[in-house]
Amino acid sequence: MQRRLQQRLQAAPLEVLDESYKHAGHAGANGLGFGTHFRVRIASPLFTDMPRVTRHRLVYDALQDFFDQGVHALAIELL
Repeated sequence: MQRRLQQRLQAAPLEVLDESYKHAGHAGANGLGFGTHFRVRIASPLFTDMPRVTRHRLVYDALQDFFDQGVHALAIELL
């Protein structure tokens, strides 16, 4: 995820946190405690003058294949 966001969105600063362990037993949890629930703290020069929803959409679009492979939830903090 980190590499993808850096490449596609020129993200900096960027922090990707796996918070799956906090969601054990919740919908979408895989029972392993990792790989399903993430938090992304991100800034990008591409976000300039974009509405918040558009910035979120760019992040989701960049990570779509991760969702296709089992990521259940993504919290986005725009910096």
